[in-house]
Amino acid sequence: MNVEYDIQVLIDELKIKNRIQDLSVEINNFYKNSKKLLVVGLLRGSFVFIADLAREIKVPVEIDFMTVSSYGNSMVSSHNVRILSDLNTDIKNTDVLLVEDIIDTGHTLNQVIKMLNEREPQSLEVCCLLNKSSRRETNIDVKWVGFDIPDEFVVGYGIDYAQNNRNLPYIGKVIKND
Repeated sequence: MNVEYDIQVLIDELKIKNRIQDLSVEINNFYKNSKKLLVVGLLRGSFVFIADLAREIKVPVEIDFMTVSSYGNSMVSSHNVRILSDLNTDIKNTDVLLVEDIIDTGHTLNQVIKMLNEREPQSLEVCCLLNKSSRRETNIDVKWVGFDIPDEFVVGYGIDYAQNNRNLPYIGKVIKND
């Protein structure tokens, strides 16, 4: 395999684990009176984060997924958001926690939020593992943020570059080799 980049650890495995525990305390407190919480993961990047986070949620929870894409195999978003797979669950009158791996420009998440709000959930909140607020081009209300990160292309903990590196137990910065 011809590797054209290196990976430098940005957020180690222990920091991620500790932050998820902190997030889960806040989420559990927020939803303590919820009759039904639907956790919606945006695939593929959120699958590791949602699995670890969901195990820490103590209120009754269901999990569903959507597959959306705006990157393809590129390091830059195309802003052309495609819904590849929609929810299987009716969210009307349901508390929905939308879980995202990383928020960059916000275009993808903004379109998903608009679409889900049209389905009349009881509530719709957002939790992301990584937030690149310096790149934001849309106004998005994010209730819970794992980590604010600089404008770096990252991989690991479910996040990929051309479908590789999702299995890394940490968040790493991609450094292109010249």
